[in-house]
Amino acid sequence: MIIIGFEGSANKLGIGVVRGREILANLRETYVPPTGEGFKITEAAAHHQKAIIGLFKRTLHESKIEMKDVSYLGYTAGPGIGLCLQIVALFVKIVSETYGIPVVPVNHCVAHIEMGRFITKAENPTILYVSGGNTQVITYRAGRYRIFGETLDIAVGNLLDRLARELRIPNDPSPGYNIEQLAKKGKRYVALPYSVKGMDVSFSGILSFLTRYIEEKGEISEEVKADLCYSVQETVFAMLVEVSERAMACTGSSEILVVGGVGCNKRLQEMAASMAEQRGGRGFSADERYCVDNGLMIAHTAWKMVSSGYAAFATRCEVSQRYRTDSVEATWREFEIEEAEREKI
Repeated sequence: MIIIGFEGSANKLGIGVVRGREILANLRETYVPPTGEGFKITEAAAHHQKAIIGLFKRTLHESKIEMKDVSYLGYTAGPGIGLCLQIVALFVKIVSETYGIPVVPVNHCVAHIEMGRFITKAENPTILYVSGGNTQVITYRAGRYRIFGETLDIAVGNLLDRLARELRIPNDPSPGYNIEQLAKKGKRYVALPYSVKGMDVSFSGILSFLTRYIEEKGEISEEVKADLCYSVQETVFAMLVEVSERAMACTGSSEILVVGGVGCNKRLQEMAASMAEQRGGRGFSADERYCVDNGLMIAHTAWKMVSSGYAAFATRCEVSQRYRTDSVEATWREFEIEEAEREKI
């Protein structure tokens, strides 16, 4: 079963191909705004519209497949930025109509989880999902991914993007990566608001504090930039690891899996793994090929959905900006348990 997956929920456009559990291709292009600016929705959507045909052709070439061999087309149905989602969904609909291939709508958040589980081989972890638009602590139970805690305002990735904008840190290859490199040079910790509310976190207070701090300082030296990046990472990652540990205690989990674009951060991976090890467990994470938004995670999750009985529609390509993680029936998880039991027999 060959499936092509299309992802374009934000500033990254990705197309991936799988043949069952085999990875055939995973290509990506990113819209990168100028230093000091955030990405504009219309420009990101225009980037996707301009790049998608060329990326599609390169993906077919790299995967060495022909359209007549493709069984399904998976696409990101949400959550994400509406215009970006629509551009990709429209392209998928055209391809579906042209070649008569049914489509599978995939939840972006769930796809991050399934990609992480597939790459790391984590069995049933507590999931810390951190990206530009999402921050959630998740666990699987009774057929769905349950959200134990989440951000009450902005996502951690959005906070990092805003910090990069305020400090005029370049967006290439990504604001978060450049902040991570600067943080390694930081020596002085700047005390920041630490806002954990039960199982939820809040980052808007940190952003307000940083904005005022930078305005009052006026000219910011490279040394101060490094200190601020270091302080932000240590503070927000500690908040995230705290609520993740609480979720692990509630569920009896011994594993933590970090996914999403911010999940590429080595310091966050280190803190999460250290916490899990202190509890007698283990931390899991993947590199940027699989953490950052990509089409492969869409293709892989579509394969899981179809393999567990999902009935794909011929050409229906609807999107929703607020497609919640816990609204998805993860039928394949029970299917995996049954398959494992059969293998034991």
